[in-house]
Amino acid sequence: MLVFNCVEPVGSLYEQSFQKNKIKKFLVQFVAYNLLPNHFHFILKQVVEGGISEFMKRLQGGYTWYFNQKEKRSGSLFQGTFKSKYIDSDGYLLHASVYVNLNDKIPLGGLTAKLTKSSWGEYVNPDLYKPDEKICSGKDIVLKQFDSVEDYKKFALFSLEDIRAKKEKYKELEN
Repeated sequence: MLVFNCVEPVGSLYEQSFQKNKIKKFLVQFVAYNLLPNHFHFILKQVVEGGISEFMKRLQGGYTWYFNQKEKRSGSLFQGTFKSKYIDSDGYLLHASVYVNLNDKIPLGGLTAKLTKSSWGEYVNPDLYKPDEKICSGKDIVLKQFDSVEDYKKFALFSLEDIRAKKEKYKELEN
């Protein structure tokens, strides 16, 4: 995923695999992420003009190419362009970080949380990660709004219950 986050052209992914951490200038900073079996969520901070769009184009195009090669198929994998929302306040950022970090803890209609990877561990247990395993270089924009990581964790777990309750309410309204 990070190989697509460079200003310079990506080129061969095979060649890139031998050049770990050689990216000189990034397109975006990851604030939070969650990779789920059938979709993903990112909070990205744009570093260069048009960085988010370029990163998403490279990521989706690169993954489509990889998947099509692996499965001996052709065609697109994603429906339409990616969806994005501009985060315009600290409050929205904090709640979005909880939603993204803990999205695998929100009921997914039978999909297992074992098949996910999120930035939650980087937020609450950063010492368990080697430097080259960390993806979130922009998480401080969230964490600096709390006195401690433990305070963020309490906020996040409390907010998660609110997110779950709202999701259940929406399900009731749909029926």
